[in-house]
Amino acid sequence: MGIPSTLVEPGFTIGVDVGGTKVAAGLVDPAGKIKYSTRVAMVANKGAAAGLAAVTQAIDMVRAKSAASGGADGELRGIGICSPGPLDPHTGIVINPPNLVCWRNFPLADEVSKVYGVPVKVDNDANAGALAEALWGAGRGYCNVFLTTLGTGVGTGIVQDGHSYHGRTGAAGEGGHMSIDYRGPQCGCGKPGCIEVFASGPAIAKRAQAKLSDATHDSSALLRLANGNPNTVTAEMVGQAYATGDAVAAETLRDTVILLSIWLSNIIDLLEPDVLIMGGGVAAMMAPFFDDIRKRLPALCVNSRGNEIPLVPAYYGADAGIAGGGALVAEPQTLRT
Repeated sequence: MGIPSTLVEPGFTIGVDVGGTKVAAGLVDPAGKIKYSTRVAMVANKGAAAGLAAVTQAIDMVRAKSAASGGADGELRGIGICSPGPLDPHTGIVINPPNLVCWRNFPLADEVSKVYGVPVKVDNDANAGALAEALWGAGRGYCNVFLTTLGTGVGTGIVQDGHSYHGRTGAAGEGGHMSIDYRGPQCGCGKPGCIEVFASGPAIAKRAQAKLSDATHDSSALLRLANGNPNTVTAEMVGQAYATGDAVAAETLRDTVILLSIWLSNIIDLLEPDVLIMGGGVAAMMAPFFDDIRKRLPALCVNSRGNEIPLVPAYYGADAGIAGGGALVAEPQTLRT
């Protein structure tokens, strides 16, 4: 049974996406449409108050744009914030993000709620993004949704029966740090062979760089894009070279297909979601290979019906953090089975 969309209450929410260098915010209406978005610089190294001020500045700019509409948007029902972790989604406390040194055990939800007098929720971008996809995006109509965001890292979010799955302490859902090779390269998290060390943007670039070290690839379009220096190859360059028919880029991405297929087969056997959703910059590059991944999954899954689970691209792109923030405060009223 899917998640009904008719339960969305009137009014709007504000979604906030906090990063190490920027804060993006936008008004999210009851249908998940983003309006009045804005972006300001994040002050991450001048103390907790300065970091909070950057967040409230972005929120105030969105509220001012909404006020200019003459009340057409309705009332502000809540504010949802996507913040880098570690964090506790139950308490709204940001614990110790490496890229946000201003916040250490900082009660972000409470502090923002004091300013605006509305409910505030905080979660990481993958959890919030999964919620937005379940409510308004590619996961709409499904109860159990698995989202992966492939980019600089590999993030995952799980929605079960219409609610984010956080686990016992709020730390669940780190599927990007599921190992698929105990003898594999060490991930930044310290574990060997995580899917992040194989399928993230930097991992794809590193694999292409290694292939280009072979002298037989001197004529590669990928090498030309890198001005002859394999060490400067990026994942974006791999995608560009693949579009021109480059053999090295194609081989690199086919390797990535195999690795993602193995990982997703584990996800299916563990969770058996109703739908698998892929988002992020790397996912866009991998879109031509979705059919290949789908075809590989049945042979890799113990679940004999794993082939029935659709694999689809995410609906929200660059604004996924804003939509996810909006979904966080929509969840209690709208996400029911």
